Amino acid sequence: MADAAVVAEGLVKTYGEVRALDGLDLVVPQGTVLGLLGPNGAGKTTAVRILTTLLRPDSGKAVVAGIDVIKNPDKVRGIIGLTGQYAAVDEYLTGRENINMVGRLYHFDANWVKKRADELLERFRLTDAADRPAKTYSGGMRRRLDLAASLVAKPEILFLDEPTTGLDPRSRIELWEVIENLVADGTTVLLTTQYLEEADQLAEDIVVIDRGQVIAKGTSETLKDSVGGDRVEIVVKDAATLPAAAAALAVLGSSEPKINTEDRRVTVPVTGGSTVLVDVVRGLDGAGVVLEDLSLRRPTLDDVFLSLTGRTAEEEEAADKKARARSKKKEASA
Repeated sequence: MADAAVVAEGLVKTYGEVRALDGLDLVVPQGTVLGLLGPNGAGKTTAVRILTTLLRPDSGKAVVAGIDVIKNPDKVRGIIGLTGQYAAVDEYLTGRENINMVGRLYHFDANWVKKRADELLERFRLTDAADRPAKTYSGGMRRRLDLAASLVAKPEILFLDEPTTGLDPRSRIELWEVIENLVADGTTVLLTTQYLEEADQLAEDIVVIDRGQVIAKGTSETLKDSVGGDRVEIVVKDAATLPAAAAALAVLGSSEPKINTEDRRVTVPVTGGSTVLVDVVRGLDGAGVVLEDLSLRRPTLDDVFLSLTGRTAEEEEAADKKARARSKKKEASA
């Protein structure tokens, strides 16, 4: 694709008995965010390492900004930025020194690097802490510093490998804002994540992978629709009103409501997000149904993953750990 910033075709990578990538195909259009979604062990980090020249595939092709990552890795490194799952900062250097160090590694002019450091520190709201050792930074601040350092060379394409791992909700939202601003400025981003919420917030398109293969792709709404979209759950005060409640919700739902008489609960898939709650309350009130509880539940990674594969993300992660342990044991005894 002429307008694609990143293209991967048939990528394969194995580690002993573990097939980390099994013919992976990806396309990231210029100036967009592609969310690569999947549980631990799905192959997300392996794909990023190949695309950023840190790992060679066993077979397949990868092109970044029109450059073959296998044939011309140095050229690729000059136009990309990478932030991994853990902040790669020197905790004994200050924030400013960390950024300056990256600039020196690129052999940029010292005066230019100094100006660039000031610009990035301000952009990532780190100016007040710029001359403090990074070991005094909070987790969110370290993440922002790590991302700032990856942008010293003004990369065209940015790879973010689970950038919010271990962050509290506030720090996660702050980092989301930074990423959104980068994309608004024209940066192309490939984002790996375990969180549907994160991909929903940041990515125009999402690719779900399982065992190194693409098992679904599309927009966030497309994926939600694949598991029935949002769900309204109500708990009625009187079990005798369950039929009336189900009838009222049937008019609003995208499929038949499910009744749990033991919990006095009715669940129905809906579309329209939180706006549908107003119609739910009106419908139930008109039917004379008194509620104890009302909630709108959004799909999770497990909902999508279970729908697509028949197992949960946690089950897949446990199976992957066992496979890797067997592989290591076999290699050690060889």
